[in-house]
Amino acid sequence: MSGLTCIIPAYNEAARIGAVLEAVVGHPGVDEVIVVDDGSTDGTPALVRAVTGARLIEMDRNGGKTRALLAGVAAAQGAHLMLIDADLTGLTPAHLDALIAPVTAGRAEVAISLRDNAPALWRMIGIDYISGERVLPKALLDGHEAALLNLPRFGFEVYLNRLLIARRAPVAVVRWRGVQSPLKGRKYGWRKGLVADAKMIGDMARSVGPMALVQQVVTMRRLRVS
Repeated sequence: MSGLTCIIPAYNEAARIGAVLEAVVGHPGVDEVIVVDDGSTDGTPALVRAVTGARLIEMDRNGGKTRALLAGVAAAQGAHLMLIDADLTGLTPAHLDALIAPVTAGRAEVAISLRDNAPALWRMIGIDYISGERVLPKALLDGHEAALLNLPRFGFEVYLNRLLIARRAPVAVVRWRGVQSPLKGRKYGWRKGLVADAKMIGDMARSVGPMALVQQVVTMRRLRVS
C-alpha cells in the first residue's frame, strides 16, 4: 500500500473530534490527515487548526457528509483512503492498526469497522454495512465522481458498497472493542435524533433503491474474508 490519507468529515464536533485527532495524527501508518469541516458553527475549525499535522478544508456551507467526503477525496494524496467519523469515542492508535492491517497485508481490498455499539443485528451477522470507518483504495472511486456528487447527503457508504459488490472485492470486518459512535438522540435530543435517523435511512434508500439496500446486507456479508 503506497500512501494512506485519513479523511475525517466533521459537522459541529468540537466536543469529540479532539480525541479522534489524538489517535490519528502522528500514527505511523497514516501519511496525511484531512479534516473536512461541513459548515460547523461550534468552533470545530478553530480546534482543528490548532492541531499540527491535520489539514483543514472548510466547506462554504453545510452540504452533508457525502460532499464533505468527496472534498477530502479530491484533495487526498494517498493511494489509499481511511475514512473516520469525527464523533467516535474510545478510538486508539491500536484500532487504526487493526483497520489498516488487512489491506496492507493483501488479505482484503477494503476493511470496515464493527464498533461496540453498532446495531445488535449487525453485530450478530458480523458486518456493519453502513459503517463510516473504512480503508479502501482511492482508485475504487475513479470515474464515479459525478454520480457521487449527485447522491443525497448520506449516500456515500451504500454507493461504495455497490462498487464493492460489483467487483466482488474481498472485505475484512474489523471488530473495534471499546469504540462507540454516539446515538443521534444523545447528540441532538431524542426527537431530532429520530428525525435525523429517518432522513439518513431515506437518503440511503434513494441512493441505491430500497430493495438493493436490503440486499446489500446479505451480499456484503458474503464478501467477508477472515
